[in-house]
Amino acid sequence: MRQILIIGSGKSTSYLIKYLLDHAATESLFVTVADIHIENAERLINNHPSGSIIQLDIFNDASRHEIIKASDIVISMLPAHLHINIAKDCLKLNKNMITASYVSPEMQALDDKVKAKGLIFMNEIGVDPGLDHMSAMKVLDNICEKGGEIDSFESYTGGLIAPESDNNPWHYKFTWNPKNVVMAGQGGTAKYLKEGRFKYLPYNQIFKRAKPLNIPNVGPFEVYANRDSLKYQKAYQLKNIKTLYRGTIRHLGFCQAWDVFVSLGMTDDSYIMANSENLSHRSFLNAFLPYHPIDTVEIKLQKLLKIEASHNVFEKLEALDLFNKNKYSRLSKATPAQILQYILMDSWALSEQDKDMVIMYHKFGYICEGEKHEIVSTMKVIGQDSTYTAMAKTVGLPIAIATLYILNKKIRTSGVQIPILPEIYTPILAELETNGIVFIEKQ
Repeated sequence: MRQILIIGSGKSTSYLIKYLLDHAATESLFVTVADIHIENAERLINNHPSGSIIQLDIFNDASRHEIIKASDIVISMLPAHLHINIAKDCLKLNKNMITASYVSPEMQALDDKVKAKGLIFMNEIGVDPGLDHMSAMKVLDNICEKGGEIDSFESYTGGLIAPESDNNPWHYKFTWNPKNVVMAGQGGTAKYLKEGRFKYLPYNQIFKRAKPLNIPNVGPFEVYANRDSLKYQKAYQLKNIKTLYRGTIRHLGFCQAWDVFVSLGMTDDSYIMANSENLSHRSFLNAFLPYHPIDTVEIKLQKLLKIEASHNVFEKLEALDLFNKNKYSRLSKATPAQILQYILMDSWALSEQDKDMVIMYHKFGYICEGEKHEIVSTMKVIGQDSTYTAMAKTVGLPIAIATLYILNKKIRTSGVQIPILPEIYTPILAELETNGIVFIEKQ
């Protein structure tokens, strides 16, 4: 019996756990889920004979070490900054490891030691990053095999609410870690290439510079720049590319309204607000506005933003109950970001039957035999409900499939890596198609 350890059982684990349990009998698997909070894991394992649950404090070194030692492969579904302790244990105990997170400098620093032991530390194999890498490399490699030269590559992904469950003016609900949504864009200056020129966007400009994107047969959207696009120039071997841009998809109008929070400082997670447990939603907002002895919160905000009360930004803020003096978060010793997250969760939580939607859209420009060509690749997945979401499906299934391929030694390349090699993306994309995750390519 081959032992699979999943550490963390959050929003993105439902399909991951289901897939592995569904394959437990034929693949001789036993799945252990470890978390400090075990309620969600209990619901997902549901007394399956090939599954178990362990309550684990990941900061307890001895307990963490013991459960990793007993496993054959470890999947870390923890927040990204917590992967490194798991990785060091896996390296010490000779265990392969998988995460859906971006490769951190600390993780990359383990590469030589991981290779020396012949281990696989697979990262960035969720949806974005993950599916974006695999689907893009499939097209990029095909173009290069035909003798084409890549001129431009744009890649966009969005975790959104499905149209049938879209009932708020933001056209958005939480389908993954709410903290990550609040902190979006704070991972450093966004960097990209546009027509051969390097472009840099600091956090305070990212949402101001959102641009429109129309996806045929899907709809009009807007996108904002996503982290460091430039680091994928080398990874994707795009030596002479002139445009390289990765972005996040949102519905029209979202970015302008979200920029209110960014501009005011309400997404800051670096300090504690005084008397935070006694701040109403209205007084929380007012704390970031200029003082005036007479003007109301609404008037001060209108003056600061230079908009009228009828503007759709106000509609979005009102929908969050931000002007309500009778609603409180009651969070003690809280940062602005923590209070904002609490307020958002009250309005953006998925109801039980809500369906979400994940969209991915790539655009490739290339030159072949002196002629310019363009390929677009589109994926759309609709969730089943608030547990088996499109986000959980597009994150969890690539991880689950990769887990089996590593266990079965169909993926052999060692080191700290991302899924950009044909031996990884070809079989995984093929199996994802049988599970309804399909990319439609159009020349």
